[in-house]
Amino acid sequence: MIKHIVMWRVKNREDAKTREETCRAIKAKIESLRGRIPGMRHLEAGIDFCQSETAMDVVLYSEFESREALDGYQAHPLHEDMAKLITQYRIERRIADYEV
Repeated sequence: MIKHIVMWRVKNREDAKTREETCRAIKAKIESLRGRIPGMRHLEAGIDFCQSETAMDVVLYSEFESREALDGYQAHPLHEDMAKLITQYRIERRIADYEV
């Protein structure tokens, strides 16, 4: 099984209302993928509440059957659409993929 974790820091995070709206839009877009990607076993998204200087704002946690399933997800049109939306709002991105 493959675990795929991505974290983003959003633009305009100093404005609490804008940050919250942006994070909710990203979370909703991520969650719209649930059950729609072959080989994806689990998907969740979360919005950070501590808002420390070192915190990221939105997190994607997902699990895939295999590396091939993760590759399929990366090339899937729904993922590409989600990535385009997030790219508009993010200033930083961190990622980790690992096998268990």
